Amino acid sequence: MVFRKSLLKLAVFALGACVAFSNANAAEGKLESIKSKGQLIVGVKNDVPHYALLDQATGEIKGFEVDVAKLLAKSILGDDKKIKLVAVNAKTRGPLLDNGSVDAVIATFTITPERKRIYNFSEPYYQDAIGLLVLKEKKYKSLADMKGANIGVAQAATTKKAIGEAAKKIGIDVKFSEFPDYPSIKAALDAKRVDAFSVDKSILLGYVDDKSEILPDSFEPQSYGIVTKKDDPAFAKYVDDFVKEHKNEIDALAKKWGL
Repeated sequence: MVFRKSLLKLAVFALGACVAFSNANAAEGKLESIKSKGQLIVGVKNDVPHYALLDQATGEIKGFEVDVAKLLAKSILGDDKKIKLVAVNAKTRGPLLDNGSVDAVIATFTITPERKRIYNFSEPYYQDAIGLLVLKEKKYKSLADMKGANIGVAQAATTKKAIGEAAKKIGIDVKFSEFPDYPSIKAALDAKRVDAFSVDKSILLGYVDDKSEILPDSFEPQSYGIVTKKDDPAFAKYVDDFVKEHKNEIDALAKKWGL
């Protein structure tokens, strides 16, 4: 009986040691994995002017967030060319991070308390606010003029909640139509299937034309962070330190892209 108890204690100890070892590996594994494969895989958008937009002529995605991703690759691997970009949108960026298709996401991913319970976010690398793009012919001056309006937003974005709360606060009702990407919302606005296109103002800047304008209203400040999986604390710390240490370079990249 004593022998069996000793064996049981030994088994429990061994199991605990394995779990601790496994957790330690999980914490350090991502950074080491990136170095081992010699490539950083980052999820970026491909439909956001200034941030990350697909160049139809070259097939390359270019923009501020792409340059930030390259800077991160250089920090980890010593070469900003050792990077693979994967196109994501607001609906797919989380799942692609969850299933390991990407190592990190740099895709206008707004930091919220709810999201921080699911993912690790770095310090903000850029801050913005939600706005409204409308057709000039509508003569809208602010959200207050848009009672009953149909507002186009991206799927799984924070925009719908922010605009809904702002509308409620000023005593009006608005409707929402959700779309998979920003070009689809702009097309719906041009076709007058929605009355406004709502997303962060710096994103809207890339969609303004001579028939549309951004209203002066600003809603709910948005802070963007680099996102990594919750079970990678060592990698998350590395990324957070990277943002802090390269703040001046990141700010310069934002200016380079007109942000």
